[in-house]
Amino acid sequence: MNIQIIEPDKVLANTYAEALRGAGHKVQSSTNAQAAIFAADEHAPDAIVLELQLVSHSGIEFLYELRSYPEWQGIPVIVCSQVPPTEFLSSWELLQTELGVIDYLYKPQTTLVKLCQTVQKINSPAQAGAK
Repeated sequence: MNIQIIEPDKVLANTYAEALRGAGHKVQSSTNAQAAIFAADEHAPDAIVLELQLVSHSGIEFLYELRSYPEWQGIPVIVCSQVPPTEFLSSWELLQTELGVIDYLYKPQTTLVKLCQTVQKINSPAQAGAK
């Protein structure tokens, strides 16, 4: 699977990329939303791992821009963020239905194994049926 990581922390981005490559995925990393759009245009991702706290544009703004392109509307997104998930309890349905977020990982509680397992679920029959 081709995974797009959008993570402003280059050390974390490299760590995530290394773990996902070790799990057999191709990985592209971007540190900001605009670079991620350009990268997605060059190498259409099968899934996106997204930090919400980005420079210039927020992760939510990135998702709205991403979903404005018909060819990218079905790309599953895994949020992996420093922002506590409780911040999005009231808007979780919007994140799922309109913005295509399939899971929310809170960085302080997420291991590399958990990240790889969450990405792997995208290929599972249950997730494939949900697309």
